[in-house]
Amino acid sequence: MQTASGAWSPYLVGALIGLLSMATFYLSNKPLGVSTAYARLAGLVGFLFARGHTRSLTFFQETPPKVEWGVMLLIGMLPGAFIAAVTAGEFSAAWVPDLWEQRFGPDVVFRLGAAFAGGAVMAYGARLAGGCTSGHGISGALQLSVSSWIALVSFFLAAVATAHLLYRA
Repeated sequence: MQTASGAWSPYLVGALIGLLSMATFYLSNKPLGVSTAYARLAGLVGFLFARGHTRSLTFFQETPPKVEWGVMLLIGMLPGAFIAAVTAGEFSAAWVPDLWEQRFGPDVVFRLGAAFAGGAVMAYGARLAGGCTSGHGISGALQLSVSSWIALVSFFLAAVATAHLLYRA
């Protein structure tokens, strides 16, 4: 299950994700993805503070805020990631990872701000693209969706650009 370094085998994890995706299609007739779950969570928070406004938004009229399987998957990702990191011996409670500190310095506020901004851009992109990396990269690619393959290539190009930003001398 683990590699020599202690990390989980990417082949095993890939196969398990494939089985999860097939099970999701079989049991719920829906693709595996979480970007709509983030939107549903935002709607649930909106209901707490501004119920009338949230109900007036077109998106939430078509996709009502509710706790459903995608939201539970999203919530389950947190303990799942923790368990994976701990069992692989890769858990770190550092606010600023070593790679970030080497490239950008030890400023925690800058690191958290960059992480928040990056997450906001990714969330906007996922909504704009009609799905997230798991929705397009796993479910859409398995269905041979042309738009998902285009999105998948875009994800990899962005990852290469980001790696060059972080690793350049």
